[in-house]
Amino acid sequence: MSIVVTGATGHLGRLVVEGLLDAGVTPSDVVAGGRATERIADLAARGVRVVTLDHDRPETVAAAFAGASTVLFVSGSEPGRRLPQHRTVVDAAVGAGVGRVVYTSAPHADTTSLVLAPDHRATEEMLAASGLPVTVLRNNWYTENYVTTLQQAAATGEIVASVGDGRVASATRADLAAGAVAVLLGEGHEGRTYELTGDVAWDFDDLAAAATALLGRPVAYRRVDAAEHLAVLTAAGLDEGTAGFVVALDANIAAGELADATDHLRTLIGRPTTPLTEGLRAALA
Repeated sequence: MSIVVTGATGHLGRLVVEGLLDAGVTPSDVVAGGRATERIADLAARGVRVVTLDHDRPETVAAAFAGASTVLFVSGSEPGRRLPQHRTVVDAAVGAGVGRVVYTSAPHADTTSLVLAPDHRATEEMLAASGLPVTVLRNNWYTENYVTTLQQAAATGEIVASVGDGRVASATRADLAAGAVAVLLGEGHEGRTYELTGDVAWDFDDLAAAATALLGRPVAYRRVDAAEHLAVLTAAGLDEGTAGFVVALDANIAAGELADATDHLRTLIGRPTTPLTEGLRAALA
């Protein structure tokens, strides 16, 4: 029997595989799946079973899941294609008789207006209807999402956003991976949904203060409305679709969709989560 990690070629999936090994799981009992398996050749060298797992090729998913006791189902990253890809994963899990599926979802996926949530909501419903034992990990924003923001602030001295006074209860990928490992190796998590966040919901003045501390230059948060933000982004070279998506996400933050800090992640990993400045320092390094 094995633990299969989908998306192991991505940041979160790789961290989970490494966390399982660090926790003492026998390497041959871990299956790391992804499209570009050359990215995880080093894991194969450590004894992990590295397999091609392509959501657009159902036969590769079915083969990866054969004999699996548990699957960490890392959500896809291609809007517009995510739902059919997720259906492939769920069908393969059912077909293989997987003992348990752990799915990485979005914050409050069943109730939120977050622009990214509909695919996650539908996938949670798909999993619930599958009859499989399921644990849902609703991951808040990655702290690492703001590395590009800091890199831009290093040049401009400001962070421009239309989030108003909105807050983000972000967590680092490493902390979220540790939470996933705790669920994969623990007991009593079937049927549970965890809202995984950092301990503190920070605002963009806090982000500017963190940037100031890390960059060695003053950084200010400049509040703009949605129309001005869209104009700033398109002037910087973003196409209208991408710029509109960024502005929609900022509207979600302004509405408080990412502000709910819980103790779920801290409880699973048995320690405080990584503070904003520390997480960004590690990501910049």
